[in-house]
Amino acid sequence: MMSFPHVPSSSGSAAGASAAGATATGATATGATATGATATGAGSASAFLTGAAGALPSRTVAVLEAIKHAILAGELKPGQALVETDLAEVLGVSKTPVREALKTLAGAGLVCMSPYKGAVVRVVDDVQARHVYDARLLIEPEALARAVTRGHDWHLAHAVLVRADRAADQAERSLANRDFHRELYAGCGNPLLITMLDDLRDQTALVSAAAWRRDPDHAPTPSWEHEAAEHRAVLRAAEDGDAERAARLLRDHITSFVARNFPEPQENQHR
Repeated sequence: MMSFPHVPSSSGSAAGASAAGATATGATATGATATGATATGAGSASAFLTGAAGALPSRTVAVLEAIKHAILAGELKPGQALVETDLAEVLGVSKTPVREALKTLAGAGLVCMSPYKGAVVRVVDDVQARHVYDARLLIEPEALARAVTRGHDWHLAHAVLVRADRAADQAERSLANRDFHRELYAGCGNPLLITMLDDLRDQTALVSAAAWRRDPDHAPTPSWEHEAAEHRAVLRAAEDGDAERAARLLRDHITSFVARNFPEPQENQHR
């Protein structure tokens, strides 16, 4: 069960050790939801963001991971304002690491920044989702095929699938999904391909989290369970050393995700 890292105070000491047991699930179970224009609306984001599980050496990294987790879990809502002073107060840091974290998240595509409106959580629309997955479709299957051909070791990919199966919330599941896909292309042997796909990782996580939130309660099989089964099939092909089959299954996996969750409008399909 994933917990947030504790953010050291400005004095550098790790205050609030008693919060070490607070997890993303526990924070959600407080019953509060993050509503309102600021990041601390109704106090729920405060509970979510201050969950702790030990200190990281960098306050900025800790702040970045806490905000990212809150976005992917839906505690910070699409379109919600991310006010530096509010986030700094919630996390017990100065505005500087918050500002740097928001810039990094904007570069990763999770946050939008405007000189007039400030920072807000990115709203994922169908067009953006299709663009992200179209870029992956062009390069990720080829990178996987190369990794298979090079005899990549897949034990870490197995470990990530186990982590995804045991995920306590959609943020943890989304991050595990992201890490699994990185294991598929990490052994391709081309650092430029790896960098290009790495640059899409956070946006992919945001899109997948948005899709899972759309799942109707009555759906016989949640979307993420479809994807988990497809992941296992891709990994089996990779372990068998069948680069062509692994790439084809991954291509089908990416395509089917978009078709299920972000289909093209009917009028565009007949052009």
